[in-house]
Amino acid sequence: MPTYQHVNFLWDAAKAASLDSVGRLVYRSNLLGGDQRITNTGGGNTSSKITEKDPLTGRPIEVLWVKGSGGDLRTSTRENFSSLYQEKLVGMQTLYGARKDKGLKSPAEDDMVGMYPHATFNLNPRPSSIDTPLHSFLPGKHVDHMHPNAIIAIAASKHCEKLTKEIFGGEMAYVPWMRPGFELGLAMQEIARRHPKTRAIMMGQHGFISWADDDKECYTLTLDFIERAAAYIEEKYAAKGGDDAAFGGAKFHSLAPEKRRENFAAILPALRGLVSSEKRFIATVQDDEKILRFVNSKDAPRLAELGTSCPDHFLRTKIKPLYVNWNPQHDSLEALREKLAAGIERYRKDYAAYYHKCRHANSPAMRDPNPTVILIPGLGMIAWGKDKSESRVTAEFYNCAVEVMRGAEAIDTYIALPQQEAFDIEYWLLEEAKLKRMPAEKELARQVIVVIGAGSGIGKETAHRLVKEGAHIVSVDLNNAAAQETANEIVKKYGAGIGVAGTGLSNCGPAVGLACDITRRESIRHMLDDVAIAYGGFDSICVTAGIFVPSNTTGHIPDDKWALTFAINVTGAYLVGDEAAKTWRKQGLRGNLVLTTSANAVVAKKGSLAYDTSKAAANHLVRELAIELAPLVRVNGVAPATVVQGSAMFPRDRVIGSLAKYNIEFSEKEPTESLVAKLAQFYADRTLTKSPITPADQAEAYFLLVSNRLSKTTGQVITVDGGLHEAFLR
Repeated sequence: MPTYQHVNFLWDAAKAASLDSVGRLVYRSNLLGGDQRITNTGGGNTSSKITEKDPLTGRPIEVLWVKGSGGDLRTSTRENFSSLYQEKLVGMQTLYGARKDKGLKSPAEDDMVGMYPHATFNLNPRPSSIDTPLHSFLPGKHVDHMHPNAIIAIAASKHCEKLTKEIFGGEMAYVPWMRPGFELGLAMQEIARRHPKTRAIMMGQHGFISWADDDKECYTLTLDFIERAAAYIEEKYAAKGGDDAAFGGAKFHSLAPEKRRENFAAILPALRGLVSSEKRFIATVQDDEKILRFVNSKDAPRLAELGTSCPDHFLRTKIKPLYVNWNPQHDSLEALREKLAAGIERYRKDYAAYYHKCRHANSPAMRDPNPTVILIPGLGMIAWGKDKSESRVTAEFYNCAVEVMRGAEAIDTYIALPQQEAFDIEYWLLEEAKLKRMPAEKELARQVIVVIGAGSGIGKETAHRLVKEGAHIVSVDLNNAAAQETANEIVKKYGAGIGVAGTGLSNCGPAVGLACDITRRESIRHMLDDVAIAYGGFDSICVTAGIFVPSNTTGHIPDDKWALTFAINVTGAYLVGDEAAKTWRKQGLRGNLVLTTSANAVVAKKGSLAYDTSKAAANHLVRELAIELAPLVRVNGVAPATVVQGSAMFPRDRVIGSLAKYNIEFSEKEPTESLVAKLAQFYADRTLTKSPITPADQAEAYFLLVSNRLSKTTGQVITVDGGLHEAFLR
C-alpha cells in the first residue's frame, strides 16, 4: 500500500471487487471527494468508459459515465452520473469545428452543451457537466479531474508552466487557462496525442486532470500527483521561514478568544443588516489559526484584492472578498463598525464597476453586489450565504483560496484569473439558466427564528413546523439537554449541511440548541449573542415557555410561586423582547415577536389565579410591545386553550389530579397516553369544535405570525382554543 503525508490512500480492494463498473466509479469518486485536500465541495468530476449493451441494438458499445452537473463527489451516488454514447460525443467534434470555422466559437461552446442530451445513453435523466468533453476526449478509460489546493497553488503561480515541468517532468503536461468545454477538451486531446507518455495535464489557474486504463491506478496516480505537489510546496515554504514568514509575516496580532467572541457578537447583527440590503444572508464565522494567520499578515490586503483564481472558488466568494483595514491593537470597536459600513458601500460600487466594465450585450442582470467574504485583522473571517450550508461552503472555498495563495507565494508569485475571464464564468448564460431552474425558495428561507421553550410541547412542535418552511431554528430551553434534543432531531431529519464547519457555535447546521433562563436579562443577552455568532443575527422570536402553578389545598398559591409565575409568563417575555430589540435595531431588518398568552387570560377560573392573571398581563404586554417596537418589529400573541398532549405542564400526576377533579373515570394502572387522551377529550367537549387541541394547532398559528401572510397584523392575539365560547371577547 502506498504511503503519503499529504493525502490518504483509502482504496479497499475487497470493497472495489464487490462492485460493478459504475459502482466502482462511484466508490472512487466518494474516496476522492471525501478529502478536501483533493477537491472542494461540489468541485471536480470523475469518469469511466464502460462497455454496455445498447438497449436498442443489443450490441456492446462504449459508454462514458461521468459525474453530471451539480452534486458533490463525496456524497454522489449512481444517480449523480450522466451516461453518454462515447462514439456520439467524439462525433460532435465535427459539428463544433464547423461552427467554430464560421467564427462562432463562444456560441458553439454553449451549443455543444445543448447537444449532449442527443448522446444520452439509456434515457439517463442526469444533465451532463460542461467538463464532459475533457473526459471523453482523453485516452484513458478512467479520468479524474480534481481541484487540490496544492495543485491549484502551482496553477495560480506566475510561472506555472515552468514549475509543472520542474516538479513533474514529462508526466504532466500544461495547458493555459481555458473555460471548461469543447475547446479545452480538444486541446487536451491534442496534448495527449503529441505526448503519449503524459499521464496528466496541469490546467492553468484551474486544477489538473489525470487518467489511466485501470481505475485503481487512476486513483493512485491522482494521489501521487497531489502528494508530489504538496511536498514540493511544503519544502519551499519551510525554506522561506514557514508560518512565521507566511504572507509576508504578521502585521497584527489576534485578539484573545473571548474578546473575539465579544466583538463578533457586537458587530454581526449590524453587519448582517448591511449585507442583506437585497436579500437576507446567514453567516459562518471562522477564527481558527490558519485564517487568523492570513488576515493578520502584511500581504493580506494585496492578496485579498487580487481575488481567487479557481472558477470554483469565485463562484461562491465573488470576484474578491472585503478586507477591512482595522488595527485590532489600536482601533476601537466603533471604528470597526464605521470601517465595515464604509467598506461595504465601497465594495458595492467596485462590484458595479466590475459588472459594467465586463458585461456583454446579453449578460444577465447584475446580481447582489454585497460581499460574501469579509476579512478582519485580529478577528478572522465572516462568510455569507443564503443558508447555513451555503455560507459554510463559501467559508470552505475561501479557506481553499488562502491555502492556494500560501502555496503560490511559497514557490513563486500568486496571480488571479483576469477579470473578464472571471466575469464570463460568473455570468455565463448556462450558469444563469441553471440558477433559474433551481426550485423557488421556501417561505421562511433565509430566516433565523428563535423558539424559546423548544424543549417540549408547543415549542418543540413550533420548531419542527417552522424548519419545514426553510427557517433556521434556534432551539432554546431552560433545560439545555431538551433544547439540544430538539435541535438534534431537526439536524437528523434535514441534514447538517455541507462545507467546512465554522468555529465553535458557528459549527452548526439548520438548527442549534441553546440554554437560557428568561427570568435573567444577562442569560437572554448571552443567548442572543450566541445566536449572532451561530447565524449572524435573527429575524423572529417565538416565546412558548411558560409555567402553571396550581393553588394548594387551601386554595391559595405561595408568594414565591406567584412571583415565579409572573417572572416567567410576563417579565421573562418582556425581557426577551427588550433585549432582542437591541439586536433588531442594529440589524435594521424587519422581524417578529410572538408571545404565548392563554384563553385563560379572559376567563376567570378557580384554582389558577396566578396563571390566569399573568396571562392577562401577557395579553396587554403584546399590545404594549407592539407599540414600543414598531415599525421594525411586529408583535403578536397566540392564546391556546388547555393543551394536554405533549405539554410539559401536564405530567402524569397533574393529569391524574385533573381527572379526579372533574370526576372522570380512570384507573391508576392506565398508561399515561390513555389518561392524557381522556383529559384532552374532556377539555375538547367543552369547546364548539369538540376536537382536542394539539401542539400542532398552536404551531400553525406561530407559522402564520412569523411569515408574511399576516404582514399587516400587529398587537393582536390569535386564539387557538377549539371554540371556547367563554373566552369570546366582549
